Amino acid sequence: MIMEKMTMTEFEKGLGKTRTVIIPVGTVEEHGPHLPLSTDTIQAMELAKRVSQRMNVFIAPPLHYGFCRSTRCHPGTIGISAGALRLIIRDIVRSLHLHGLRSFVILSGHAGSIHMAALNEVGEELLEEIPEISIAVLSEMDLFLDKGVLVETEGDSHAGEVETSMMLYIRPELVKGRASKEYPTLPKPILVRDKRKYWPGGVWGDPSKASRDKGEKMIHLAVDKVIDLIEKLESHREG
Repeated sequence: MIMEKMTMTEFEKGLGKTRTVIIPVGTVEEHGPHLPLSTDTIQAMELAKRVSQRMNVFIAPPLHYGFCRSTRCHPGTIGISAGALRLIIRDIVRSLHLHGLRSFVILSGHAGSIHMAALNEVGEELLEEIPEISIAVLSEMDLFLDKGVLVETEGDSHAGEVETSMMLYIRPELVKGRASKEYPTLPKPILVRDKRKYWPGGVWGDPSKASRDKGEKMIHLAVDKVIDLIEKLESHREG
């Protein structure tokens, strides 16, 4: 049930089928020279839609902005602060709760550490504030922690084999060729202003290893895992 396409009457009827909602969170962020700026949002929303085709669950309109640290100097990246992200998610969950939703899956297409920490922090705060809700917070990359033979690239992360494969499957018309293998060389723990100097191409992994077939398998695996998570979350909810 895609909320942005529903009338208020359809939404009200939908509450008789489920009290669970997925909130897709993305970014406007560089994804190398070959993937679109909205890659994270596109992938999170696609996963959510495919879940809704197999089970009754509301899909909230996606949040297109997130916290981007390592890519903030790359052309096209438009980020918001971690504090703003927490405030927006808090207000969205409060509003959805007001209208009857009780189980929340915050599904992020972006896996940045500060971004995810902000989502987890506000999730914990909302659990304390609203006793009858349950919340799960996960990133797209969490779904591939045991990716095994699906992914050949060691340490693949951003705009690499995984994301390029998924986009080749779900939105091939938006993939502009293949970028070269690259990893950032940021001098951790030293903080630097010009992050692009240490990561010129904006790729973290090896897009040349990507394929449509891998992307299809990844999407199917991810959908199965999200459905399993929702079933556990609904059984876990108290109140």
